[in-house]
Amino acid sequence: MRASSTIELDHPDHPCLAPWRALLGHRWRARLIAPRRLRIYREYEVTARRIIGNDAAGAPCLCVCDYRRFEPRSDDGETFYAALVHAESHLAWRLDDGRWLSLRRIAPQGEDGALLEQRALRAEMPR
Repeated sequence: MRASSTIELDHPDHPCLAPWRALLGHRWRARLIAPRRLRIYREYEVTARRIIGNDAAGAPCLCVCDYRRFEPRSDDGETFYAALVHAESHLAWRLDDGRWLSLRRIAPQGEDGALLEQRALRAEMPR
């Protein structure tokens, strides 16, 4: 993966961060270290990206990874389209005590099952 873009955040409540914060309860939101800059890395061979957020001192405080898998499908046997069959994401925020709050979501598509969410506290940023 290589950096494809960088976003400078002018405020801790930047709209770019709102969807990720919405996944966490109110008690956790107050403890998050807000990133001031996001570096976005994209994989070109598969649908995947990694986002690293850095705080005002330049230390990592946010890590987002997501992956999507598509398979060819056809309704008539002649025309094919890419259908999403698996979606997975991993979000980790550094807390004010230095630990990382991690949220992993696996969303199988179709009839493969229901959304799976796993939350954990970690000593280090997920890799």
